[in-house]
Amino acid sequence: MTQPIASRSDARRLATTSTGAIALAAIAVSATGSGAQADERYTVRPGDTVSHIAARTGTSITSIARANSLADASRIQVGQVLTIPAKHAATTTATKHTAKVTHTVRAGETVSAIASRYSTTVAKVVKLNHLDARALIRIGQVLTISEATTTSTSSAAKPASTSGASSRYTVKAGDTVGAIASRHGLTVAAIVKANHLDARALIRIGDVLTLPGAASSSSSSKASSSKQAVPSTFEGRTYSAAVVGAANANKNTLVSTGVPSPATMQAKVRATARAMGVDPALAQAVAFQESGFNHTSVSPANAIGVMQVIPSAGEWASQLVGRHLNLLDPDDNVTAGVAILRSLVRTSPDLPRAIAGYYQGATSVRKYGMFSDTRRYVANVQTLMARFR
Repeated sequence: MTQPIASRSDARRLATTSTGAIALAAIAVSATGSGAQADERYTVRPGDTVSHIAARTGTSITSIARANSLADASRIQVGQVLTIPAKHAATTTATKHTAKVTHTVRAGETVSAIASRYSTTVAKVVKLNHLDARALIRIGQVLTISEATTTSTSSAAKPASTSGASSRYTVKAGDTVGAIASRHGLTVAAIVKANHLDARALIRIGDVLTLPGAASSSSSSKASSSKQAVPSTFEGRTYSAAVVGAANANKNTLVSTGVPSPATMQAKVRATARAMGVDPALAQAVAFQESGFNHTSVSPANAIGVMQVIPSAGEWASQLVGRHLNLLDPDDNVTAGVAILRSLVRTSPDLPRAIAGYYQGATSVRKYGMFSDTRRYVANVQTLMARFR
């Protein structure tokens, strides 16, 4: 797959994967701070990006870039030792200077892939760089990812607001109700109710949503713990709270609204593949490997539904088919996965590398070859294809 699916795979493999496994370098603490405040050291491994390292260590891209004097946060080398800034005490007040972050466009990159790499949105990159509606970029173009800022911050704990006031939010490309709910500390059910959405929680770019006031901290904490269906850890890894929160919101939506049976989802995958010119056996094999045709499947990486597509890859799939795809919708989810497969088959040298691209990312496969777990994934899918002939 092209760069967007590489971002999807990297996120699943390095930050929030439910299937793949890349060994992360050991983090050693060095006493560069006082008392308990010590910076950490991280050794870059193949496939790492600054955004994923930031998500794993609970810091930010700009903090890592500033601590390591990175002119371009997208350019890190395997074996490079990065300083991971320590978190400061909860009662300090400081002036925060955030450096401007830029990215130089390389061959095969898209705005959605770049936005995913830096944990930002396509809309923000488009706005900062005054791109047109097509978000066209050129090789060698220097994009602004975030502008330099100076803010006075206090990390002292603040009581949760109990205000019942509502606010407004305009839907942007790639948004889902689950992601919006997680971002604003709300539940999907609350947004659905406040905006009279249907059972599929469908939204469109430009829709103005009412965001109801957050519940009290005690009640929201209780609701959160009762609906934590997607774990925050997997195989010893602890994942980004924001990503896991969005994953749980999406999981809760799918479970509460109801989804078609696995047999019905398999039929949708088969029919969609035929309609889009993709081998139905390939599409079914990938869907079964990813989710067992269970549309309520959501990984800690926020890979959603029967085809296990994360939001950034969903944006790219939307561009491929020319319309916005809602990954929570069973039909749109299948369309997204099949569209990605179709693109991979057309652009990959052979079928095994096309399958590998769905899991590991085409850019990563071209650069590093198939990882050992990717080879197992490819072998499983090719074996399953025979079953679905």
